Amino acid sequence: MTRHLITSALPYINGVKHLGNLIGSMLPSDLHARYLRARGNDVLFICATDEHGTPAELAAREAGLEVSQFCAEQHKVQADLGAAFDLSFDYFGRSSSSQNKELTQHFGKKLLENGFIDERVTRQVYSIDDDRFLPDRYVEGTCPHCDYDKARGDQCENCTRLLDPTDLLNPRSAVSGSTNLEVRESRHLFLLQSKLADEIRAWVNKHPDWPILVSSIALKWLDEGLHDRGITRDLKWGVPVDMPGMEDKVYYVWFDAPIEYIAATKEWADEDPANRDWKSWWYEADDVRYVQVMAKDNVPFHTVTFPGTQLASREPWKMVDYIKGFNWLNYYGGKFSTSQKRGIFMSDAVEIMPSDYWRYYLLANAPETSDASFTWDGFAGTVNKDLADTLGNFVNRTLKFCSSKFGDALPKGGENGEREQLLAKALNERLENYNAHMDDLQVRKAMQELRAIWVMGNEYLTEAAPWTAFKTDPEAAAVSLRIAINLIRIFAILSAPVIPATSAKLSTALGLGLTSNEWIEGDCADALNFLQAGHSFEIPDVLFRKISDDEVAEWELRFGGNE
Repeated sequence: MTRHLITSALPYINGVKHLGNLIGSMLPSDLHARYLRARGNDVLFICATDEHGTPAELAAREAGLEVSQFCAEQHKVQADLGAAFDLSFDYFGRSSSSQNKELTQHFGKKLLENGFIDERVTRQVYSIDDDRFLPDRYVEGTCPHCDYDKARGDQCENCTRLLDPTDLLNPRSAVSGSTNLEVRESRHLFLLQSKLADEIRAWVNKHPDWPILVSSIALKWLDEGLHDRGITRDLKWGVPVDMPGMEDKVYYVWFDAPIEYIAATKEWADEDPANRDWKSWWYEADDVRYVQVMAKDNVPFHTVTFPGTQLASREPWKMVDYIKGFNWLNYYGGKFSTSQKRGIFMSDAVEIMPSDYWRYYLLANAPETSDASFTWDGFAGTVNKDLADTLGNFVNRTLKFCSSKFGDALPKGGENGEREQLLAKALNERLENYNAHMDDLQVRKAMQELRAIWVMGNEYLTEAAPWTAFKTDPEAAAVSLRIAINLIRIFAILSAPVIPATSAKLSTALGLGLTSNEWIEGDCADALNFLQAGHSFEIPDVLFRKISDDEVAEWELRFGGNE
């Protein structure tokens, strides 16, 4: 049986992640992992904090902490927020781990042995006022391609073009803001991507099933020509380069961060070495299907740079089979930004509303085919219409009416008729579509099918009208209520990868004891009759409350909006 390895792009350590980070990688990868587990698959879902590089140093400096202490504290913050959003990581590691140090140095040596690393003298920005070399992200300025005035020395956040610090117009130190800069020479290691270009292109071309967003970015980079890339920096915080003459260098964060996918798996295995084997997932792992999930700005490093590192090692490392790329979720048309503290962040979001509200909204509006924009009106509209009115109201009115007329158990009497047969047939079709979209990681389409399944329950209940039938034909009312309560069970199971906390509430209300390894398999006619007459239930509290216009206005004022 195929094993499934899933990795989410690593959230950076420099602060609490915003909703764009959440829907760009962590949440859809969690959806995929939960769905595959529910279908009985062997799944390993790995993530970690990305802790090296200059933004970590800058954030630590701003917080008045040593960078190692800052990263340790922020890792716990991010791990706790992941738990608050029910992200079901099998392991949430740290790129500053000893395992990542060991593996990154291993790859560096292999690439050197195989002739894919070269030592070169570079011209690098030096800040006279700060008395130090400024690695790429320590230099800010205007992008020469799009005129964005907050571009970093490694990449423009606005147009995503890769940069060198010397490319920037009007450069300044990110440490002090000083413009008293000059260019000096420094020796660094370069990954010879130009020698790997044909191999990388051949590998990319083996994946015609990748989303157009992903393949187009990869091919654009290849078509423009791969340049040899510096993989060391003049920093103290990072994986040390254990090579002669490089004692004062560390590996570039974008060299060691993807290796942390492997290292985090080793961290996971090292916690229980008697029962866990990290290498079987990564080395000669022919039975593993590997899926990566990320936002579009991370795609080049996962389709070109990291695959190039794996290929150049000349070792049989597991390479990604499928990459799910997402566009950006913006905030009222402007970009979420951790560094600029623009938008709503995970810590604020989960304080305002429970995680399932956010999980469903973000997945239902995932930016798959184009950038999307978060607005508070849009959030409230989705919650009120889909979660409160469609799902929550169905559960509440079904159980309350059944309890009032028949007691707190599924009623006896009556036989299923043509209406129930048609419902089962329609459910089979919807479930087949839902499974197909979930298999293919078509997130928005999957959410549309899930909502359509919820709607079918409401349409059935409206047509059967047990509150009317009860007056003249109690047995007919009993039939429709039994079916409706079985629909609640179906909803609980199919919704579990999306809104797990709500699924658990429904499981408790119906006394089901549902686990994470359950799904609706086979003919839905059987599922509609799974719970028999006499099965008891409880009426849960309101599953989803509606969001008021006053709350929307309050949140717009607090977090910004309509600017």
